[in-house]
Amino acid sequence: MEKLKKILAPTDISELSRAGVRRALEMAKSDGAEVIVYHVVRHPILFHDEFPSADLPLIDDIIEERKKLLEDYMKRHFADLTPGLKVSMIVEMGIHYRAILDKAHRENVDLIVMSTHGRTGLTHILIGSVTERVVREALCPVLSIRPSEATMKARVAA
Repeated sequence: MEKLKKILAPTDISELSRAGVRRALEMAKSDGAEVIVYHVVRHPILFHDEFPSADLPLIDDIIEERKKLLEDYMKRHFADLTPGLKVSMIVEMGIHYRAILDKAHRENVDLIVMSTHGRTGLTHILIGSVTERVVREALCPVLSIRPSEATMKARVAA
């Protein structure tokens, strides 16, 4: 297998997505690859049920807020892995799976590493799976990481 040069690590900045980001950083460290940690925010038009139209937040404000959240997330959870790595943190608006696929193509990544949230049954049918769509449609390999049993149990208990 060829050495990886560039890895895309999508995250929703949740506890469950930490496993995928961690695995991407570990792989990058061993191969000397670059990692793009990528967070996609739904476009405000898609928030229509959450905000009255007059109260839609400004797109730039949303992006800036999420950039700060992503930076904090990376510092809190991955400070042990990032020294010596080339890590880019990017926040963009879009439809999650489509934005991930487009970013992977534009950046010519060798691999996408992302967590699955482990939804099953009716929740999976109604909400769908971003990871599943990415796995099905990506032009490059995708490594899907299932969160640990302890993380999944903590999520259910919360």
